[in-house]
Amino acid sequence: MQSTIVDLQAYGSVFWAVYLLLVMVFIQALVASIAHRAQTSYVPGMVDEALGPESFVFRSHRTFMNSIENVPFMVALVALAVASGFSPRWLSLLSWVYVAARACHMVTYYLVATRKNPSLRSYFFMLAVFAQLVLFVMLGFNWLS
Repeated sequence: MQSTIVDLQAYGSVFWAVYLLLVMVFIQALVASIAHRAQTSYVPGMVDEALGPESFVFRSHRTFMNSIENVPFMVALVALAVASGFSPRWLSLLSWVYVAARACHMVTYYLVATRKNPSLRSYFFMLAVFAQLVLFVMLGFNWLS
């Protein structure tokens, strides 16, 4: 891997994608908090284990937790890519695919109450995972060259 000076302006679209991704997670936290507190009986910070996908409280909580489990990983991967001077065009494309897939995952999780697996949201989840996988592979090959 060669030492390079990174032109941060070339990554403007990537920074917007990461910014939108973080805003989306923040909104998920707000939605989950509001849904949780709208219940007639609740314990702060605890989601009733008896709730299932039929409950919006459950779905909004799981949407937020899923993002907490997955989004930091992508943000770190994007930071590595930018720091190493990875192709801004490819990084932008993969970042926006990831953001779009996560947004669709969020919307389908909010709107579709199902115990079916895989469900529509599973396909959006896997699209986001695929974008990460492609970035991993491309970044690795970029470092090897």
